[in-house]
Amino acid sequence: MRGRIGWGVRSKEYRLEAGFVATSKSAGSWRRLGRMDYKAHLWEHGYATLRGVYSAADVAVIADEMERLKAEALRFKASYRDRNLVYLIRPHPTLGQHLRFIHWAAYISPILARYRVDKRLLEILRPLIGENLKQIVNQAAWKTPESEDTRFGFHQDVRFRRPANAFRELATSYVQTYLAIDSQTVENGCLKIYPGSHKLGILNLPVDRSVLDMEGENSDVRLCGLDPACVVDVILDPGDLVLWLPYTLHGSGPNRSTSDRRTYVNGYVIAENSDRGEWAFRNGEPCQLGEPVLIQYDDLYTRPEPHYVDGPIYPVK
Repeated sequence: MRGRIGWGVRSKEYRLEAGFVATSKSAGSWRRLGRMDYKAHLWEHGYATLRGVYSAADVAVIADEMERLKAEALRFKASYRDRNLVYLIRPHPTLGQHLRFIHWAAYISPILARYRVDKRLLEILRPLIGENLKQIVNQAAWKTPESEDTRFGFHQDVRFRRPANAFRELATSYVQTYLAIDSQTVENGCLKIYPGSHKLGILNLPVDRSVLDMEGENSDVRLCGLDPACVVDVILDPGDLVLWLPYTLHGSGPNRSTSDRRTYVNGYVIAENSDRGEWAFRNGEPCQLGEPVLIQYDDLYTRPEPHYVDGPIYPVK
């Protein structure tokens, strides 16, 4: 089955809801931030959480689309790639197999394509990195219950921005956005962040295995000389949005609940500081997806045909 690459859809206009507030857990307690104070919190702590950015209706649309995509994906017998579009499928102890994520599902989903260039995102990103933005992450992710294989080990996203010379001033040019589709709790493997870690440079973390095969336990941060007690559990409601920076240390534990835990993740970079990526916004206007361009899959032009993936989906060369 070949993905219908090139289905990009120009988004409709959206406005940032006047009532949204940013909140953050800091020093063990939640505190409310002013409407624009998420900027200061992001640069100071390496992350910020914005509450209620998307409505229940928005979340329901994305959730339904993710269920459709999941059903299609599980027709494959293993991880499968079609250029930048890749399905990561792994064994599951009771279901046989489960879907961890789809990279660049926006190529085959008009709905996810629309939300990747939603004006609400731009209004949040513009004060941070401007309005001429490329996108280098598009990920629909699932944490299927009843499997320990739903962890993400602690890591910094800078690890995946390769080759390094394709990105300039990355620390202040890139913002990751993470939309909760389901409630996120400690039980179902919520996001964990180490505040202030973005100021520590590249940390001494294991690079000999995938973050999918690491434990994701708070104690793991001791490997780079950090205190596990400082790790923050980011508890979210559907429609909440988290931002973080490329050097921010983060991970998540397994889903030990009885229901799925879904997220929609999009990462943006100042266009002039990146040689790679799909255009998302030019002068503040949303950009449609066309033929795939070079992002993370280095063999895009030498092996563009659809194929099952044997080994890492992004092998280090």
